[in-house]
Formats: sequence, C-alpha cells, structure tokens
Amino acid sequence: MTTLIERFKAAGARLGLLLLQAAAAGRAAALRARLLLLATGVLALAAAAVVLAPPVVTIGPGEIGVRANNWTGATTVLGEGPALRLPLVHAVRRFSLRDQVLRPADARLAGGASPYQSVEGLSLGVDVAVRYSVDPGQVARIARSLPPDIAAEVVAPQVEGVTYHTFARYTVREIFSTKREQIQHDIESELRPRLAADGIALKAVQIGNVDLPADYRHGMEQLLTEELEAEKMRYTLELKEKQVKQTELEALADKVRRETAANAAAREQIIAAQAQEEAMSHVLPFKKKQIEQRRLEAEAEKTSRIKIAEASAQARRIEAEGEADSRVKLADAEVYRLDKLGRTNAEQMAREGELLGRHPLLIQKTVADKLSDKVRVIIAPAGTDGRFIGSGMVGDVPAATAAVATTTTGER
Repeated sequence: MTTLIERFKAAGARLGLLLLQAAAAGRAAALRARLLLLATGVLALAAAAVVLAPPVVTIGPGEIGVRANNWTGATTVLGEGPALRLPLVHAVRRFSLRDQVLRPADARLAGGASPYQSVEGLSLGVDVAVRYSVDPGQVARIARSLPPDIAAEVVAPQVEGVTYHTFARYTVREIFSTKREQIQHDIESELRPRLAADGIALKAVQIGNVDLPADYRHGMEQLLTEELEAEKMRYTLELKEKQVKQTELEALADKVRRETAANAAAREQIIAAQAQEEAMSHVLPFKKKQIEQRRLEAEAEKTSRIKIAEASAQARRIEAEGEADSRVKLADAEVYRLDKLGRTNAEQMAREGELLGRHPLLIQKTVADKLSDKVRVIIAPAGTDGRFIGSGMVGDVPAATAAVATTTTGER
C-alpha cells in the first residue's frame, strides 16, 4: 500500500515537471491535450482494475478466508462477511469449514482401474468413505504451504497410501466379513496423524460394500453355505441333546414327584390311622360315660316319676281332705248363716212391727215404693189439729191422725 502511494507521488511529480516544461516552452495547447489523454488513461486503467479484480470480497457462511499481501507476504484470516481486497496487492483464498467426504472411485470394483490387493494377492474392490474437515486454526499455514486442491492433491494420496497398505495385511475373508471393524480402526489410527500434520482433521472412516472376484465370490458363497449348514447341524445336535437332557430331567422330576406323592399319601394314611386310634382311645371312655350317664338318667327319671306319683297321690289325698273339710265348714257356715239370717229377719220383723205400730203411714210409703219408681212420697208428722201437713196446698180435707200427699209426676 505504501509503495503504491509512493508511485502515485512520483507520477504526480513527473506530471508537475512536464507542466513546468510546457509552460516554459510555451506550448500550452499541446500540454493540455497530453494531460487530458493521461487522465483518461489513468481512469480507464482504474475502471478495468475494479472490474477485473473487485476491491471487496465476501466470505460466505461455513467458510473461512485467508488474505495474503503479494508485496509483503503477510497473511490475515478473514471470517464470515465482506473484506477488503486491493487489486494487484491482495490475494484471497477461501476454505470450507464443512465436513467433506472423499470416496476413491478407482478402488470400488474388483475389476476397476486400481483395485485393492489382499494378502493372498487377489484383487478386490472396497467402497471406502473418508470424512474430514479443515482445521480453522491452521488455515494460514494451509494457505501458504498446501496446493489449492486439497482433496485431490493432499487427502487422496494419503488415503490411498494408507488403505492400500492396510488391506494388503488381511485376507479377503477377513476384509469381507470378520475384521471390518479392525481394518477401519487401523486405517483411522494411521491416517489421522498424517492428515493432522497438514492441518486436516479426520472425522471418520467407513468401509462399505466389498466387491469380490467372481470366482472367489462363488467359492466363498459355497463355503459359507457349507459352514452355515455345519453350524445349523451343530445347533440342531445341541438342541436335540438339550431336548434329551430335558426329557431325562423331566422324567426324573416326575419320578421324584410320584415318590414324594406316594410317601406323602402313605404318611397321611399312617397319620390318619394313628389319629383314629388315638380318637378311639378317647371315644370308648366317652361312650362308656354316655352309657353310665344314660343309666343314671333313667334311674333318676324313674325315681322322679315315683316321687311325682307319690306327690300326686299325697296331693289328691290332701285335696280330698281339704274338700271334705271345706264342705263341712261350708255346711257349718250355711247353718250359721241361716241361723244368723233367721235371727236377723226375726229381729227386723220385730223392729218393723214396732215401727209400723208407731208409724202406720210407712205402710202407704212401702206400697207407693213398690208401685213405681216415679212416685215420690213425703212423710210428715200429723198436724196439731190432726189434719194432713199438706192440706193447705191441696185444699181443705177432713182432719185425720196422719196426712199423706202424693204427687204423680208421670204415668203409673
């Protein structure tokens, strides 16, 4: 940048010198024409430089750039976004930070341009996929030291060298089936430090389809078929042996179960017999006690019935005696009652006779009482003049010893 400015200053000095010379020579018209032509040329060169080499470059997403100064050799790492690039001064190189995959096409088929070789010397094709990315911390060194096409000129030779060398240590059968993981691990272990030395990070190595020669494939298929048949037969024999063993164990278990059941049944019968014998030893005395109890109950019932009969006879005897005594006493009571009643009647008649003698009107009252319950009788002593006490109410009547007034209040 400083050199360019100095060059522009030198050009300006020469232009001023020419102007002085032209003024001194007196050729003003020719000088103006030359100046106009020079300015037009400068502008044309500047426009061409801007069109051919734009002064601004854009770093896209997932990329990183390295700007190198062509005059001083200094480098600057550019991140995502626009960056200044001066024509004839700067050179910008982009690197992708995304993972990239390299798959050698010439080694995929056994009949390809450069197939892999096994330890037996047979050609075979293997689909190898190598995933890698550029280390962002070493892009400045990569821009200075590595060629532009990193995949074809750096990664591919390393991958081919490691994979050819690794596959050559194994047999075709091991590559095809038994040691794929081991081969993949060996390739990664050897390839990782080599790429890391160039600022490239190895992410993974994958081994895909293995293309075998036709004759070897046919023979391997037959061998695998025979091995599968042998393996199947071995498993079948093992299964049969396990079934026989299982049958023996089941028979033995059934025998043990039967013996255990028989022993348990016999033991149960023995225990039942012992329990029955022991029960009988308790039942017989109990039966004897029941018989004795029933005999005693019968004797007690007999004695009770005799006692009841005797008590019943005694009660009947007592009842008869009581009834006779009662009848005697009733007869005595009746005699006493009749005697008492006769005496009472006699005394009453004597009193009534005496009373009637003193009060003759009682006969009329008695008759009136007998006639009806609706007749009211007033008994009063005779008046002083011998007239009836109610003569003043019923009218004048002849004088008498006694007066009786009767009032009938209803029908007789």
